[in-house]
Amino acid sequence: MSDPQYDGPGALSAIGGVRLIARRELATRLRAKSFLVSTVIIVVFICGYLVLMNFIGNSTSSATVGLTGQTSTLATPLGNAAKATGQKVDVRTVDERAGRRQVADGKLDALLVGTADAPTVVVKKNLPSGLGNTFTVLAQHEALTQQIVALKGDPSAVRHAMATAKLPVQRLEPVGGYQVERIVLGIIAVILIYMSLMINGQAVAQGVIEEKSSRVVELLLATVRPWQLMAGKVLGIAVVGLIQMVIFAVVGAGLGLATGVLSIPASLLTGAAVWAIVWYVIGFAMYAVMLAAAGALVSRQEDANAVVTPVIMMIVVPAVIGWSLIPANPDGMAGRVLSLIPLFSPMIMPMRISLGVAAPWEIVLSVVLSLVLVVGLVALAGRVYRNAVLRTGARVRLVDALRAA
Repeated sequence: MSDPQYDGPGALSAIGGVRLIARRELATRLRAKSFLVSTVIIVVFICGYLVLMNFIGNSTSSATVGLTGQTSTLATPLGNAAKATGQKVDVRTVDERAGRRQVADGKLDALLVGTADAPTVVVKKNLPSGLGNTFTVLAQHEALTQQIVALKGDPSAVRHAMATAKLPVQRLEPVGGYQVERIVLGIIAVILIYMSLMINGQAVAQGVIEEKSSRVVELLLATVRPWQLMAGKVLGIAVVGLIQMVIFAVVGAGLGLATGVLSIPASLLTGAAVWAIVWYVIGFAMYAVMLAAAGALVSRQEDANAVVTPVIMMIVVPAVIGWSLIPANPDGMAGRVLSLIPLFSPMIMPMRISLGVAAPWEIVLSVVLSLVLVVGLVALAGRVYRNAVLRTGARVRLVDALRAA
C-alpha cells in the first residue's frame, strides 16, 4: 500500500517532510547519551544549588544551653531573646553538677546556674559572641521586668506594648518588587535559556555539517526539499531542548517551593517558568535557523568555528548583559530598551518578567518584534541553506549563498 504522503520520488508533502525529519532528529537525540548526561548534570546542578541555598538559609549559629531547676523558668525568656538576636538555642534542663560536667566536656555551650532573678553563666572558656548577645538581651529583659514589678506594673502588658510598638512610615516612592529571590529566579532562568540555546543550537549546526560532509544530505534531499530538511532539523532539536527546559522548570520550581528556598507565591514562580520556556522557544527559532544556515556554508567540522562563532556571540552578549546589567538596575532605561530588541529579548525579557518590572505592553511588543524577526530569518536562512548545503569543498561565502540561483 502506498504512503498517502508520497506522490512520487521526492514528492513528500510539505508537512509530512518536516514531520519526517523532525521525528528522525527527535528519536536520534533523545536516545543519545549526550542528551541524558547533559540533562542529569543540569538537574543535579539545580538540585545542588537549591539544597545549598536551603542550607545557607538555615545555617544560623546554634548553641546548646543548660538550665538547672532554679533557672528553668528562664526557658521562655531565653527563647525570645535568642529569636531577637537571630541565635538558635537548644535548651536542656539538667542537674547543676551534671551540667557543669557537660560544659567541661563540650556537650553544653553554657549553663545557667543560681536563681532566675540572678543567674550566672558557666562556660568552658569563652562565651560565643552570638550566645553572648542573646544573654545580654535576656539580662536586659529580666532587669526591665524586675523594675516593672517593683513599680507594681504588669510585665506581660509592657512586653506586649514593646513588641507591637512601631513608627508609621510614609514612602515618597513606591517600593520596588526586586527582592533577592526574584533576582535569583531571573538569573537562573537566563542561565538555563543560555545553556540550552548553546547546547542545542550548536547541535543544529553540527548536525548540518555532519550530514553535508558524509553526503547523507544528498540522500535526504532526494525525498524532501531543502527547506523541509532545515525546518525539520530545527523543529526536532527544538523539541528536545523544550523537553529539557520543562524538566528543569518543574524540578527547580517544585524543589524550590518544597524546600522553602523560594517563598514567593507559586503563581509568580509558575509564570516565570512558563515565560522562560516561551522565550526559549522564540530564542531557539531565532538562533537555530541562523546556525543551520551557517553550518551549510562549510563541509568540515574543522571550519565550523569560523561560521558559527558570530552567531554564538549573538547569544553570549545578551546573556552577559542579562545577568549583569538587569539585576543592578531592573527598571533602568537601558534594560527596557534592550529587552525590546529581538536579538536581546530572549535573554533580557525573561529576567525583567521574573522581577515583575516588565509592563504587559512591553512583553507583547517584544514577542511580536521577535516573531517578525524569526519569520525574516527563516526566509533568509532558508535561502542560504538551499543554495549552500549541496556545495562541497571550500567554504561557501555568505554573499555567494545569498546570490546563488
